[in-house]
Amino acid sequence: MTALAPGVRPSLSTLVNVPAQAYTGKECVCQLRKGICDQSCVEGMLATPFYIACLRLSGRRCVVIGGGEIGLEKVEGLLACDATVTLVAPDAQPELAQLALEGSITWERRAYQPQDLEGCLIAIAATDDTDVNIRVFEDAEARSMLVNVVDVPPLCNFILPAIVRTGPLAIAISTAGASPALAKRMKREISELFGDEYATLAVILNDVRGWAKGTLPTYQDRKEFFESIVNGEPDPIALLRAGDVAAVRGLIESAMRVHAAA
Repeated sequence: MTALAPGVRPSLSTLVNVPAQAYTGKECVCQLRKGICDQSCVEGMLATPFYIACLRLSGRRCVVIGGGEIGLEKVEGLLACDATVTLVAPDAQPELAQLALEGSITWERRAYQPQDLEGCLIAIAATDDTDVNIRVFEDAEARSMLVNVVDVPPLCNFILPAIVRTGPLAIAISTAGASPALAKRMKREISELFGDEYATLAVILNDVRGWAKGTLPTYQDRKEFFESIVNGEPDPIALLRAGDVAAVRGLIESAMRVHAAA
């Protein structure tokens, strides 16, 4: 990165080429096997466009390689989405051992093998062994799988954003791997900004989706109906913050009468 004169603030165009992880001078941990990292593996990563999607993991097989604290975090995240999780690790945190004992996960108590990926949608490697991580990445890529090696962006074809969950709402925050600490701060601030009232409104609006589809003939009609509620006056979020759920339901009933008659 080019040095800037004292007092000169860097622009976004200057910063966009900063690698996602500053490994320079450290032992190489990616598939390029440089020996000592020169950051060539992460050049331009911040300019990489990511396709954002929400995956339905219920009943899907996912594998986590590594039984440490990070492995535990990833297993718990997958279980929260009702995935079928296999852990591959010679040893594991007590919490992971308990999950295996109670039948919540399958624990293959041994070193990683390529066949561990068969039939899986997602592989997450959370080991401190570079060679193992590279093998997981290469084996998963050969199978066109989703793979994430924790904290090594060059060994990922998808990244895990910070998630704010409130009821049915999920807000994803990504810094393209540049700063997990910044993502955590944003997660905290967003969770304070979009509280339970937003989740409550989402549930209430979901209750009238069937009516809207059965009554309003076009997508544009349904769009205008829901936007008239969400962006209307009085503000439904303000009403919910005041605890007045009945007033919100009244707003919706009024909108139903107006739009049904249109």
